[in-house]
This record gives sequence, C-alpha cells and structure tokens, in this order.
Amino acid sequence: MLSGITSPTRPWFKLATPDPEMMQYGPVKRWLDVVMTRMNDVMNRSNVYQSLPIIYRHLGVFGTAAMAVLEDDEDVIRTHPLPIGSYYLSNSHRLSVDTTYRVFSMTARQIVMQFGLDNVSNAVRGAWDNANYEAWFDVVHLTEPNIDRVNGKLNSRNKAFKSVYFELSGDGDKLLREAGFDEPPILSPRWEINGEDVYGSNCPGMMALGTGKALQLEQIRKANAIDKLVNPPMVAPTGLKNKLINLAPGGVTYVDEVDATKLVRPAYAVSPQLNDMLGSIADDRQMIEACFFSDLFNLFSTINTRSMPVEAVAAMQDEKLLQLGPVLERLNDEFLDPFVDRTFNIMARRNLFPEPPEELQGTPLKVEYVSILAQAQKSIGISSVERFVGFVGNLAKANPAALDKLNIDQTIDEYGNMLGVPATIVNSDDEVQDTREQRAQMEQQQQMMAMAQQAGATAKTLSDTNTADPSLLKTLSDAAQQPAVTQ
Repeated sequence: MLSGITSPTRPWFKLATPDPEMMQYGPVKRWLDVVMTRMNDVMNRSNVYQSLPIIYRHLGVFGTAAMAVLEDDEDVIRTHPLPIGSYYLSNSHRLSVDTTYRVFSMTARQIVMQFGLDNVSNAVRGAWDNANYEAWFDVVHLTEPNIDRVNGKLNSRNKAFKSVYFELSGDGDKLLREAGFDEPPILSPRWEINGEDVYGSNCPGMMALGTGKALQLEQIRKANAIDKLVNPPMVAPTGLKNKLINLAPGGVTYVDEVDATKLVRPAYAVSPQLNDMLGSIADDRQMIEACFFSDLFNLFSTINTRSMPVEAVAAMQDEKLLQLGPVLERLNDEFLDPFVDRTFNIMARRNLFPEPPEELQGTPLKVEYVSILAQAQKSIGISSVERFVGFVGNLAKANPAALDKLNIDQTIDEYGNMLGVPATIVNSDDEVQDTREQRAQMEQQQQMMAMAQQAGATAKTLSDTNTADPSLLKTLSDAAQQPAVTQ
C-alpha cells in the first residue's frame, strides 16, 4: 500500500482548484506545482514514510490505525504512529473521529526537555534531581473539540481543538501542557465502519483470523507427524530398563536376547498423509493471501499476462481494483485528505510558500490523488479516451470532417489530468493562444516575403526580356495604363 498509494519515489497527490477554468491559467498552475513540490520535499525530509507502513499494517490487520502529525522545529512536521491498544477514540455527530485519548511512556529526561522542569510532578523532578534520567513515566495526551473556546481570541487555548498533556500518576490536577490545534493533529483511518461503531471492522486481518488459527494448528500437527516419522516412540524389553540404549545414528546397544520381539523397536508404524496435510496448508495460505489482496498487488508477477490480450489484462486489473475502491475512498477521506491539509496549513503558517496569484485569494483548494492505485482506478476513463480518439481517427481516414467533432486541446488536458502529469509540462489555454498567434504571424510574414520575392523575380524576368526597344515590361505597363488615358 505504501508503494501503491503514497509512494515516496513519485508524486502521489496534486493540488487543484474547484474551478476547472482557473486551472487553465498559467500562474495558478505554476504556483500549485511549486506548492506541491515543496510539500513533497517536507514529507521526504520528515519521518512520514517511516510511519506510513506501520499505519497500513495496523489498518489491514486490526481495522483501525492512528497517527499523530505534530509540528517540528527541524523537519517542519513529525509523525508518531500510535501502538494498537494505547489509545481511545470517539466519534463526532458526523461519525468521524474527532477525539483521541492516548497513553504512552516517556523518560524523565524527555518529559523535562519537552514540558519544562516547572511543569513536571514531584516524581519526575526527583528522578531528574537524582540524575535518574532514564526512569519511565506514563503520560496521557488528549485531543478533542474545544467546546469551551472563546470566539475572537487567537491564543492556543482557544483554538478549534484542545490539547492537554498530563502524567498518569501525577500530582493532583497538575497539567504538563494545555494548548490547542487549528486542525485535528491525530488522524485515525478505519477499514470499514458498521453503523455507529468507532473502530473499524471487516479488515483482512479479521477476515483471515479463523483461517490463520487453522493454519497454525495444521503446521503444528504436520511438525508432530514428521517428528514421529523421523523419531518415533520406541518400546524395549524390561531387561533393558537399566541399561544404556544408544538410539543415535550408527549407535550400538548390546543385548543377550536374540528374539526380535525383545529388541528396541518403534511402538507403532507411523505413516502420516503428508500430501493431504500440505494440500490443506496450501489452501489456507491461499485464502489468507486472498483476504489481504495479495493477488491484486502481485497481479502481473503471478499471472502470465504476455499471452493475454491487452483488453483482458485491463479488465482483470479493473475487476481487482473495484474491490479496493471503498477502502481507498475511506482512506482518502479519513487519512490522506486531513494529512495533506494539516501539512499544508503548518507550512502556510510558517510562510514556506510563495505569494499566491491574485486569482487564488480566498479560493479553497482541493486534493487530487495521482498514485499508482489512484491512476489505475482512473484507467477506465483513460482507456475510454484512447478508444474514442482511435475511433475518431479511423473515421477521419474515410471522412476527414470527422476530426472537426474532436476538441484536441480539451482532450490533451483531460488525458494529462487523468495521468497526473506535472502542470508545468502542459501549456495553459492563454499560452497556447499566444503561441498560435505568433505562429500565424510568422506564417503570414513568410507568405508575404515569398510573394515579394516571386514578384521581384517576375519583374526581373520581364525586364530582361528585350524583344525591341522599349522593353517588354514598359510596353505592358503602357498597355495597362492606356484605357485610363482614353477615358
């Protein structure tokens, strides 16, 4: 999911305006492209891409994940994935998570460096004074809507979301810090929601839980069967009870009996049906891989698509992607959208963006995703455009007038948007119009120069044609002026 949704090696989102016509304006496109590039630089410099694999793992196995996105003096943003079982979530009236209580551990040194020595409890101060800097203490951090905020005040305690830190075993009601955030700092994506549930359900880990337990039991029984086959239980006569029996490879045990029934031998014949057990294990493994969409992510590596038509491969890919469609939409709504918004707002408050064009003043922006999976889901629209353009091209071979029905400029813009190409490589409508006007002027000048050269060459040819005196050119000129003189 990291490489398919939020790959660090390629752009996976871009910014756009709600008005498509504004996106055709050159300065707007370039400003949005610069902002996107700077946001990608900040994400690459931070630890975002170290935290995202943990979030995706929690989301797929447990159905719920949580990650704190906090401001950082060195990297602008810093992310902290929250361990499963260390936090409590609560929904708003819109059934979206807006409240988080989390418990985590910090050393005395970390608490003092982050919150200051005057704000810590006596226990932490004692550990600090005794140089016991690595003593661990439990800290609680809560974030929730600030329903007691005073409108009009801009201090940290009157922001949209309240943020409070306190020690779990602290001194009374003493707080480590009370502040606030302009947007939710903790993002909590969920795999699937059932009614009013706060935590996710029906995730791959839950769907494969029973099969996973069965697979573990089958592996244990297979190991026991092989162990009994290789090292079976033995029986021996009572005469060997107090004697040394060497069952090692090549070992020798000395006995007086010659009766085979009185020698050391397996207690019973072990013949486990390993093929049947291996078949059941392989079936369970396949079911678990199907629950985790392994066939989707390994589609082209597990299936020989070289012998298949291109249309069949595209149809197979579209069918697999439809299964992830609802999950990706929820991930965009509950995780990626808030994450991009929070990163943008933090950078904007630090003045890390250039001055926007006047056309964007007061205009909200929207996020469009151009990751591998997002583009793959858009491949249906891309293939439709390709088929339509190909159809028009075939018609144009028989009737060139068919091209009049195709808007070439709009087709290029739409195709580029579907592919998620950078805005800087596609000229705006104004730039295209200027280029075409310049080209038309140059072509007109070239035509005028060609006509002037042709007229000069004709005049020279006529003047050089001397059939008599005066020249033919003068004769023709007099003939052309004669009717005017007669009148």
